[in-house]
Formats: sequence, C-alpha cells, structure tokens
Amino acid sequence: QVHLVESGGGLVQPGGSLRLSCTASGIIFSIYRMSWYRQAPGKQRELVAPITKSSSGAGSVQGRFIISRDNAKKTVYLQMNNLRPEDTAVYYCHAERAASGVQHWGQGTQVTVSS
Repeated sequence: QVHLVESGGGLVQPGGSLRLSCTASGIIFSIYRMSWYRQAPGKQRELVAPITKSSSGAGSVQGRFIISRDNAKKTVYLQMNNLRPEDTAVYYCHAERAASGVQHWGQGTQVTVSS
C-alpha cells in the first residue's frame, strides 16, 4: 500500500521559514516524479514545485521555495523562505510515474502564515 506522509507544516509569521517533508512508502521512490501542490481556501489546487526523478531543483514561487529530494530516504522536501500570508494553504505531496500515469497524493499539511 502506498503512503505519502507530509510533515513540517504549522503557523509562522510573515517573513519566516518552514521546511516541509514528505516520506514515501510502498513505491520505488526513485522512479517517481515528485511535486508539491497547495490549495488555499476557496481556490483550486495549484502546482508549487516539481522535481525530476534524480535531481534537486528550484521551485517556481518567485525563488522563495526550493524543492529537493533524498532518494535514499524516500523523502522530498520543500524549503519555504520569506513566507507571505498568501502562502497560507494546505500543502500536498504528489508522486507521479510518467511511464504509466500512476499518481499518488499525501493527506496534506496545513501552513498558516499570519502575525
């Protein structure tokens, strides 16, 4: 059975930082493309940052978020810096195997940016 378990969310003040983690089980982690998505209240789920099977990379949220992965630990990270209130959302880990289209989602972790 596949599990993606996120952790690291919480309440942070504007300008602060958080690091989210997502640890996978039940899949061959290294062959999956991993991504972070987020969904704010009343909004659609949106892609935050993807990462390919074997590399680290930079996320796309104005350079403030950095995604990375450790295949040995079956874990993907999202380092979030200079957080803003508009970053408040539930953040989800996503795994996709491009060859087959198989996808898996985590249960989400809440990030709240507020003073």
